Amino acid sequence: MTATHPRRNTPVRRAPLAAVATVLLAAGCGSTAPAPAGPPGPGEDVVAAERKVDAVAALLPEAVRAAGVVKVGASVGAPPSSYYPDPAKKEAAGVDIDITDAVAKVLGITVERQEASFESILPALGSGKYDVGTGNFGVTTARLKTIDFVTYIDDGQGFAVRKDDTSLKPVTDLLQLCGLTIGTGAGTTFESTLNARKDVCAAAGRKPYEVKVFSDSAAVLTSLQQGRVDTVMSTINGLRYQESRPAANTRFLGEFHRLDVGFAFAKGSPLTPAFQAAVNQLIKDGSYERILRKWGIADSAIKESLISPPEHP
Repeated sequence: MTATHPRRNTPVRRAPLAAVATVLLAAGCGSTAPAPAGPPGPGEDVVAAERKVDAVAALLPEAVRAAGVVKVGASVGAPPSSYYPDPAKKEAAGVDIDITDAVAKVLGITVERQEASFESILPALGSGKYDVGTGNFGVTTARLKTIDFVTYIDDGQGFAVRKDDTSLKPVTDLLQLCGLTIGTGAGTTFESTLNARKDVCAAAGRKPYEVKVFSDSAAVLTSLQQGRVDTVMSTINGLRYQESRPAANTRFLGEFHRLDVGFAFAKGSPLTPAFQAAVNQLIKDGSYERILRKWGIADSAIKESLISPPEHP
């Protein structure tokens, strides 16, 4: 990690169908269950007092200032990143939503948020369909070839199992997964990490692991609950949040690899300086800390927003 990003030291029973349904709600398909003890509820507006900062707004391209709007392609999946607390209302909540809305207030613009599948957003940035992409996008070397990022939290990759499965210990090496089936999301850094290193088991003379990919984050959890996968790979913050929900019945196995997370833009986008300055304004005025505490991820704070930093080693 760079100096500006603090490190943190940081027989199986099948769940009954009723429990699985409860888990799906808790996982972000729309939850009416109470938030875990500690952080405020998802309905609390912690950025209501945020106001336009002229010096920051002046960094926007003239055409964007005139239009007063940016098109945001948003992946709405699971808390604490973004999800639907009430599926009937289809009003997204989460750290991605709060930070995006707060940045828009600082810039004096309106967010035109369009929900999209995670794997479709980054390719669509190059076509101009969206100005910005959100979805807990991790900054990786591969993505930096075509995408620019403005960082706003530090998250990363981790693993989880069913709570009553004690066979797997914290994963520090993919060799620990040989012979297992791993569930993960489509188009994610998790999928690319697992596929890129799939030969490690064969090289060690062991049975390869199998990767099952799902487009829906709730389906990843369901596959674990129903025993169709042995473990899941997802975001550190998401798996920690999930573990805190008793109905999920999962156990977080710890951090595997830290990654910066940021707003995604087409390479060379003129929007990045304004977004970076807006995030740094939120850090300066205290709104940033309030947002992270609301969602229980204060240990994912960064000291300063950066434009397209290198992937953490």
